[in-house]
Amino acid sequence: MADVEHTIGMLLGTEDDWPRAYEQLLRRVGNVSGPDGRSHRALPVRVTIEPFNLRDKPRHDLVIDRLAYWYYHPREWLKKIALMDDVYLLNSPFTFQSMEKHAAYCAMMRLGLKVPETVLVPFKNPLENSRWAYTAARYNRPFDLEATAASVGYPLWMKPYDGGAWVGVSKIRNLDELHSAYDASGERLMHLQASVEGYDVFARSLSIGPETMVMKFRPEQPMHARYEVDHGFLSADAGDEVVTISRLVNAFFRWEFNSCESLVRGDDVHPIDYANACPDVALTSLHYYFPWAMTALLRWTVFCVVTGRKPRLDMDTRAYFEVADSDRTYAEKLREYRRLADDYFEIDRYREFCEKNLKNVDDIVYDWVTSEEFRSLLRETVRAMYPVHEHEKFLAHFGGLIDAWISDQGR
Repeated sequence: MADVEHTIGMLLGTEDDWPRAYEQLLRRVGNVSGPDGRSHRALPVRVTIEPFNLRDKPRHDLVIDRLAYWYYHPREWLKKIALMDDVYLLNSPFTFQSMEKHAAYCAMMRLGLKVPETVLVPFKNPLENSRWAYTAARYNRPFDLEATAASVGYPLWMKPYDGGAWVGVSKIRNLDELHSAYDASGERLMHLQASVEGYDVFARSLSIGPETMVMKFRPEQPMHARYEVDHGFLSADAGDEVVTISRLVNAFFRWEFNSCESLVRGDDVHPIDYANACPDVALTSLHYYFPWAMTALLRWTVFCVVTGRKPRLDMDTRAYFEVADSDRTYAEKLREYRRLADDYFEIDRYREFCEKNLKNVDDIVYDWVTSEEFRSLLRETVRAMYPVHEHEKFLAHFGGLIDAWISDQGR
């Protein structure tokens, strides 16, 4: 029996694969020694949605939120437990609006990153509002869509300012496509963004706490094939820059479970979508990389609760802006941003803790992935996601990728 027990809540939507994996693995971790000399144990629990008194004391020490971005009742509960009870949240509910892309673009442009030229255009069909007609008649200025697009340059992308999962995204090569896409946008607010042509690779990085996995991404493929297993697709400099940008974004917005998409041309890294603080971590998406994601999530959540890491709700943007406004070179700014991000994530303290108290996590994950418990999860996930006639194909596909991961561990 541990001296201290911590409750880790999971606020979930429709996903069930990685939560089951995390629950099984966290139970296998068992007792962990803390810096206070006591034995700690973290227990997972799924959060239910119900009325709450603002003075209620939550049972949770940490919450992994995958729901409140779009479900407002639990969002307000997260704000309450963050402000009143110091519950640790992997992603701040106070910067959710930045997940709607626009503020994230602005912030990283302000910091000097190579975000493509971007313009926000008004609604094609404004939302219903009784005050709209008066305001529009008095203050809305007519604009020339064609001239606006020309200022960005062709080809370009039209994409929802609050988009996700590539919904409503169109590549625009000419005037016909421009007008067709804008007409189809309806009541969605859209960005026009310059296309990064001739890029060498599309990189998608998943960050959990201070750990980042950079993966080769193929958005034109179906979801089960988008992440290509390739360990040498970026130069050392480009790879390091992708990691730095990923951690900078997360430290800036107080996100600790987020993904970042970048187009890499030579050694130039152009971040194009990095506000995904509810990233895809499905077994059938990540496959080969799924064990890494569960390992990182285990280590970071256990570190946070056992060491009593304190949530930092303030964004401290001035520290980043002072770097942006300095006369440092781009490379020097990136190094300073990385230092700020590493300071936010307490990276030295984290590594020391993992080395001393969580050395067995890699073995725990390996033993679990090679167990019947994992294979049962894989079978059930495939059966839930794909039609019966495709079960055999996808069990072989994902099983082969997992077998490749097992082989690469060299055990």
